[in-house]
Amino acid sequence: MHNTAIAIGRFAVTPLTRLTAAGDYIASVSIRNGMHDRVFRFIPRFDSDASARRYAALEGRRMVLDNQLN
Repeated sequence: MHNTAIAIGRFAVTPLTRLTAAGDYIASVSIRNGMHDRVFRFIPRFDSDASARRYAALEGRRMVLDNQLN
């Protein structure tokens, strides 16, 4: 699992993935601001780790830029 954070303003967005027992991937994202960290899990399932990671990164970025964290 790669945990590469993307800096967006004062936030660090880290896309996360997990392989399920069924063989598909689940996406989630960690959004950190200083010592505060929030993790969001997403409903869609993905065929590959790369597509799940891309979805999580884009959704995390959108949440930060749309100011949806308050």
